[in-house]
Amino acid sequence: MGTFEELEVYQKARAFRKEISVLTHSVPENEKYRLADQILRSSRSVTAQIAEGYGRYHYQEGIQFFRIARASLDETHDHLNVALDKSYIKREVYEQLVSKKHTVMRLINGYIKYLERSKRGVS
Repeated sequence: MGTFEELEVYQKARAFRKEISVLTHSVPENEKYRLADQILRSSRSVTAQIAEGYGRYHYQEGIQFFRIARASLDETHDHLNVALDKSYIKREVYEQLVSKKHTVMRLINGYIKYLERSKRGVS
């Protein structure tokens, strides 16, 4: 049995989280403890929930943590909308990050489907 770090979904979410972290450096100082903090926390929650869900031994618990990761990913997307609306990031950066967000979302949904099939005993 491997580790959560070997999951493609974790690897892509981690790369996304790193890019979000870099983005926060472009947020004005007055948003440091508001938008920057919120977007960092929601992006960190994605990888944390994936790791915790992987560590669960019951399929349903794992599914629930991956659903929370999916919700945190959408929360991060909303924070990106705020950054765009406030002109803290350029549209090109926004679009690249949203594209990566969609990739992570597809992988999370795929892993949830895998867990649901495994729960039912279907390969």
